[in-house]
Amino acid sequence: MHRVKCIVSYDGSNFAGFQIQPTERTVHGELEKALKKIHKGLEVPIAASGRTDAGVHAVGQVIHFDTPLSIEAERWPRAFQGILPSDVNVRSAAYVDSDFHARFGTTKKEYRYRVLASKEADVFRRNYTYHFYHPLDIEAMREAASYVIGTHDFTSFSGSKTVVENKVRTIFEFDVLEAGDEIVFRVVGNGFLYNMVRLLVGALLEVGRNKKVPEAMKDILARKQRGAAGKKAPGHGLYLWEVGYE
Repeated sequence: MHRVKCIVSYDGSNFAGFQIQPTERTVHGELEKALKKIHKGLEVPIAASGRTDAGVHAVGQVIHFDTPLSIEAERWPRAFQGILPSDVNVRSAAYVDSDFHARFGTTKKEYRYRVLASKEADVFRRNYTYHFYHPLDIEAMREAASYVIGTHDFTSFSGSKTVVENKVRTIFEFDVLEAGDEIVFRVVGNGFLYNMVRLLVGALLEVGRNKKVPEAMKDILARKQRGAAGKKAPGHGLYLWEVGYE
């Protein structure tokens, strides 16, 4: 058996999320259906670096699977291309050691969240950016983001479906970038809780509207209380950008 690592991109607009669900269309399901065809009916399970919710996109999701086939690594993306739907793409593939694990071997993840900061909506970006028409104070949001860099208990920024007990995570970088009429929130950490990025962005947008002072982020963290962060940003502006391994 050979272990294959793949980098996968997908448009999450028409998926019920990444993780396989019996009655819903998922990225996981489409990938395993494609592998079953490639393997002439053999079930080939995959493992991924993590799950994404309905509407959330990925530029650099990572998966792995074990295969008895001997195919050149560069041919795997082409094999998938003829089978996968147009909203999923295997960007690259490589053979890795048998102890590589897409989920348990991660050392960092980068997410990006795109906000369309304009009065006028853009019909062509409605599934890929969160249209936010209120004026935003960029410097205030940058200051607020700086307060969550480091190692903290992120209970206050965890969603109601969070099941892990240890909610301590480390944020390495948190940038608020201007890109034309968009604001991009770029966050890199060693791991993220369920809905954590969307809750962080939601809180920063409140700071940007001057509904919260930047220092409020420190108070929210200190409370360690689910729901303290307030409203989460919607899923369709979020991208799993890159996954790092040792």
